[in-house]
Amino acid sequence: MNRIAVALCTGVLLAALPARAGTVLIKVGTVAPKDSRYVELLEEMGAKWTEASGGLVKLRIYPGGVAGSEGDMVRKIGVGQLQGAALTTVGMHDITSEPQTFQVPFLIRNEQELDYVLRKMRPRLDATLAKKGFVAVNWANVGDVKFFSTFSLRSTAAVTQSKVWLWEGDPAAADGWRAAGFQPVVLASSDILPSLQTGMINTVTMPPVYAFASRVFEKANHMLDLKWAALTGATVIKKETWDKIPADVQPKLLAIADEYALKLTSTIQSLNDDAVTQMKAQGLVIDQPDSVAAWEALARKSWVVARGKAVPADVFDEIQRLLKEYRAQHP
Repeated sequence: MNRIAVALCTGVLLAALPARAGTVLIKVGTVAPKDSRYVELLEEMGAKWTEASGGLVKLRIYPGGVAGSEGDMVRKIGVGQLQGAALTTVGMHDITSEPQTFQVPFLIRNEQELDYVLRKMRPRLDATLAKKGFVAVNWANVGDVKFFSTFSLRSTAAVTQSKVWLWEGDPAAADGWRAAGFQPVVLASSDILPSLQTGMINTVTMPPVYAFASRVFEKANHMLDLKWAALTGATVIKKETWDKIPADVQPKLLAIADEYALKLTSTIQSLNDDAVTQMKAQGLVIDQPDSVAAWEALARKSWVVARGKAVPADVFDEIQRLLKEYRAQHP
């Protein structure tokens, strides 16, 4: 076979190969601190993705809020500066409000209930995100939300003094806080520490591991030992980017992503417990609630506002139905 024939055959063969030569680079932002276990797991997941895809897919993680707040990240995905983000359900509000139902205070009581409801709701949540142009590669429990304040918040009577930080871009949630008696103050996450310093806010709600990593506890040095809400999150990727990955590779990456979500969920309680221990050693005061029942009653005042305003009424009702179903099976 002459050289021209060889060249022609080679060209035909190369044209027939799947389009895997170009690397799919996925830039993923997260507010999780650089040295946190959450970021470590994202990086490990990225390495596994690269291996499983034969070098085709690469994740580049931007931790510690260097890509901005969660709202900023969603906007940057929209203009192509990022291709993905590890978001909490609060941050996903800028895409869809449905996942925020998991964070309604005192709605979900424990990790087992959260796992059950999340598994049942995931097909609907994934479908909603897909319609918005996103793929959720995994969902995970980020930890129990606690109150961190500059003063003792044992009694529900003290909430009228509480100027609580609220994510920007969620006015309906602010109405829920007001219904419960708080004074919500809307700020970017990057403004938390200086605002605690100036007194613009005096209360922050977040899992202990975040309070420790961000050093919030140094200013808000009282933690109320009360599970206020469950915080969940998902790693989302722009569907346009995800669709560049060959169809036979995508299921492998999803399986790896779910594996790492399970790793996070299985370690999150110990990570939060360890964070509390370390913060306590550095001066954090642990306050016990005067009455858990009183706090639950207070939380339920926000439900009227949450249902149908902060979150879709049908989603709220379905999660309540699933919780009733689970509790009947596990009395």
